[in-house]
Amino acid sequence: MRRLRPSASRSVAAAVLAGLLLAAGPAAAAPVAGTESAATTDGRHGGHHGGTRYQSTLLAKAPADECFVDIGVDYPAGPPCEAGQPKVNQSYVWGLTRYKHRLWFGTGANINCMTSGNNLRNTEPTRNDDWVCEYGQSEIARRNPQLPPTLGDHRTPRLYTYDTKSRQMTERTDAVRAASADDANRLTTTAGIRAAGNHRGVVLLGGPALGATLNLFAFDADTGTFLGSRNFTEYGNIRHFLVADGELYTGVGVGPNGGERGLVLRWTGSKSDPFSFTEVANLPAQAVDLTVHQGRIFVTTWVGVEADVATMPGPASPTADIADMPTADDPSPPNVAGVWMSPKLSDNGPGLDGRDADGWTRVWSVLEYEPDPIIARTYGLGGLASYGGYLYWGTMHVPFKATTVHLAAYPPTDEQGVRDSVRNTQRAIGIFRGSFGHRHHHGQGQGGGGHGDRVDLLYGASELPAYDPVAGVWASTSTGYTPLYGASGFDNPTLNYTWRMVVAGGRLYVGTMDWSYLAKELQQEEPVPPAAVARGGDDDEEEELAFGADLWVFESPHRPAKMVDNAGLGNYLNYGVRSMVVAGSTVYLGMANPMNLRTDPTDDVPEGGWELLKLTPKHHHH
Repeated sequence: MRRLRPSASRSVAAAVLAGLLLAAGPAAAAPVAGTESAATTDGRHGGHHGGTRYQSTLLAKAPADECFVDIGVDYPAGPPCEAGQPKVNQSYVWGLTRYKHRLWFGTGANINCMTSGNNLRNTEPTRNDDWVCEYGQSEIARRNPQLPPTLGDHRTPRLYTYDTKSRQMTERTDAVRAASADDANRLTTTAGIRAAGNHRGVVLLGGPALGATLNLFAFDADTGTFLGSRNFTEYGNIRHFLVADGELYTGVGVGPNGGERGLVLRWTGSKSDPFSFTEVANLPAQAVDLTVHQGRIFVTTWVGVEADVATMPGPASPTADIADMPTADDPSPPNVAGVWMSPKLSDNGPGLDGRDADGWTRVWSVLEYEPDPIIARTYGLGGLASYGGYLYWGTMHVPFKATTVHLAAYPPTDEQGVRDSVRNTQRAIGIFRGSFGHRHHHGQGQGGGGHGDRVDLLYGASELPAYDPVAGVWASTSTGYTPLYGASGFDNPTLNYTWRMVVAGGRLYVGTMDWSYLAKELQQEEPVPPAAVARGGDDDEEEELAFGADLWVFESPHRPAKMVDNAGLGNYLNYGVRSMVVAGSTVYLGMANPMNLRTDPTDDVPEGGWELLKLTPKHHHH
């Protein structure tokens, strides 16, 4: 392995890992596959008592698309590669939607490099056995000096359909490239296809453009014909679509990476006019995910990511004025993630319209849980779903982002201070559920605490460390909650994103990201995943945590979640379940896997690049 000189963020990372490993106990010796074969998931964990087993099948996989010699070296022809090694840039099934028996999806390339560059301001090229991030030394960046180094690993996203009947995958990228120079340029300048939805026979695929704008691409869902594309200068990000009461909605962010504020849009288009929208919500932060619950739309939000670290309004020293920071007493803290509730969908006729835009209510914010106001600023909220009469949602934590922001706000004076900041800023996901449905019976209009409102913490912490800037110390501080079922991250300290929640066949599935494999690499040592106890349903058996994405399922709103799989569903390089769509009791999973140098089918390590999986529950009887 080529050793690169450690950068500042790498030493921070190493310190973070030391803290995590100390907190988590002894490390496991090697990755645990956790599956019988590459395509079967047993759901053994808690599935013994007449429960459900789950079968996962690999449907499609990213092909190698480039040849790589070394950082800063031009890419040879191929694949097949006469020089260098094959590289797979397309890392995420970022947007996924289903129309009849056809799955439409778009990819994102090297998202791990892009996130690291944007969120952590880390643009020093990195290479290890698993992945390379070239940043400003990539051939693309060297040929386009105007491109910022954070975008040096960007590649044009790819568009596909997968037919679940014929089991055939069809690439649709060239339909866009061939349509016109403008369409081709829009695709090339799209950071990735982060969102996918369909309605009335139109499929919409889109994502943030490399500026601070948004690109959308439309297809005829019945014929597969490309209908055109459009650049929206007024929006900067998009993540999910939702059909509610027969109308299509999406959430967007304004400004670079959506970091300034948020909107919910209602689609008013058609096959002949696919890019028509009306704004139906004004939100203080970008809309992330949406669901319909008890006649209303609920939305999770995420504060600005792109500019956060650079423009953090934190004090320069512990004694500086912290009046700008949100506090638990401030009813409308600036720029903090929350759960927002729409007016009733039937209030102004069928569906929401412009009259509803200022009628949304924030029903929960992360400051109601996270005791440290600076760390609270770095939370996102992710997937949410309506299940069993409750609204469920979970938190999102970019690894090291809270650390980076806290170190900037309160620079420690010594090495111990750095270590304390690193250790105390780590967060694994919290899983919440709430009932907000009775607010309208009581005429409640304010956020949080309306009559009939109740929020439960299902997995999380009753206390978290918070920094006292006056005393200059970290103190364990109450979150105000007692978790009903378990610790943060479903008892796994390296679960950092609640990426998606869907309900299928009477069950609520929760797809997460587990960054333990990235953590392993940052240690610059042999693989040693943080170990902790993951309890499997009723069995109370202890087992080591494995590398790879964790998929959890609530089979009832009255019982704890069960682990479907904790090792990437057949490939422990799949670090996240990024997207999920439902067909009856079947769930299709779009996986996130940025290990762009893992392309050798003959070694004992699985392959990098996105995967499309099918998950089906299998009942078994005693």
